[in-house]
Amino acid sequence: MRLEIAPGTSRARLHQPYGAGGGVRLLIVEDDRELAAALASAFARRSVSSDRAETAGDAELMLASAHYAAIVLDLGLPDGDGLVLLQHLRAHGNPVPIIILTARSDLGDRVSGLDAGADDYLIKPFEFDELFARLTAVLRRKGGFQGNLLTFGNLQFDIATRELLVDGVVLALSVRETELVELLLRRDGRVVPKRLAEDQLFGMNDNLGSNAVEVYVHRLRQKLERAGAATRIDTIRGVGYLMRLIA
Repeated sequence: MRLEIAPGTSRARLHQPYGAGGGVRLLIVEDDRELAAALASAFARRSVSSDRAETAGDAELMLASAHYAAIVLDLGLPDGDGLVLLQHLRAHGNPVPIIILTARSDLGDRVSGLDAGADDYLIKPFEFDELFARLTAVLRRKGGFQGNLLTFGNLQFDIATRELLVDGVVLALSVRETELVELLLRRDGRVVPKRLAEDQLFGMNDNLGSNAVEVYVHRLRQKLERAGAATRIDTIRGVGYLMRLIA
């Protein structure tokens, strides 16, 4: 696949589809709607979900309500310089991996971006394959991709194949049940806030019923129990959900 974006334009050419990816969610901060949509589509073809923000203000609101594996950040935003957003995040101790994607090609701009805390810096026009490779490298360094298996009790989740195994036997799950169990396993004994589960399973823009997540939690509980899982999913009232080992 080739994604060609020329500075100052929004033309994109998408060709052959990708295979499966790592099941992470990104935040794309880009005011060019066509470019942002092209990026979101390209990532989706590698099974990487994404949300989009057109301004630094929108990005801050979304970061306050959801967890993202990484940010792809443009610098020229309608309400200010993306570099200011980057500096703000780092000043407040937010370690989320950030790849700057911009038409600013001067050495001074690249140095400023990296000095401000960016994990990588890619100049437009660019090849999507390179962006994806850089993203993968950054996530590996930061621990976003931690091998192929997530293990908890007698559960094993294969990140590459998107399969959950209970005592070595594959358990059939829907797409959203799969996303939910991965989210619970990645939190490794920590509570998954309900809002985070909503954003990860349905995205920021879906209209949800008040019990949408609870429906999938209930279904996943039943399947795990029938399969003999040595774990349970507890509802922490008013907070979210927690996967525990059964004593």
